[in-house]
Amino acid sequence: MESILNPWPWYISGPLIALVMALLLYFGKTFGMSSNLRTMCSIAGAGKFADFFKFDWKKQVWNLIVVLGAIIGGFIAVTFLSNDSLTTLNPTTITELQNMGFKTPGATLVPTEMYSADILVSPKAMILLIVGGLLVGFGTRYAGGCTSGHAITGLSSLQKPSLIAVIGFFIGGLIMTNFILPLIF
Repeated sequence: MESILNPWPWYISGPLIALVMALLLYFGKTFGMSSNLRTMCSIAGAGKFADFFKFDWKKQVWNLIVVLGAIIGGFIAVTFLSNDSLTTLNPTTITELQNMGFKTPGATLVPTEMYSADILVSPKAMILLIVGGLLVGFGTRYAGGCTSGHAITGLSSLQKPSLIAVIGFFIGGLIMTNFILPLIF
């Protein structure tokens, strides 16, 4: 029973992702989470206020099932497929995180200093959430899709704009991790 609770190895999950991508390409569909926000806004009537939301959203309803599947899959993963194993971090990473103020790096899946309900009462955290959300929204719109859409669908269909976007995502992540995050904490 213990082996079921461990994360799926790459040789199981990787081919499953490839199978899903092959099926989507075969049926002429693309995968991405950010397009669902546009669909939901269009359903809610945002087309009355912005031309960006004026499109035939009924052709994209199938993609809302992806959102529902992510929610249900997340629930199943947390409730039935999770275990109490700790995150294995490099000792240097642990030291760097402790120097930034993280008390127990690796003790939980995500650090409580960044992902707890208490953080929402902090003005600094609220500013970071709002600015971060705006930057992610702008970046997603500017890049024509989100990380999952470009990195999974775009790269698997050999799209040059997706390669450029993914390179940009990695550069942005490196800048955030090495230069901005240490200034915040």
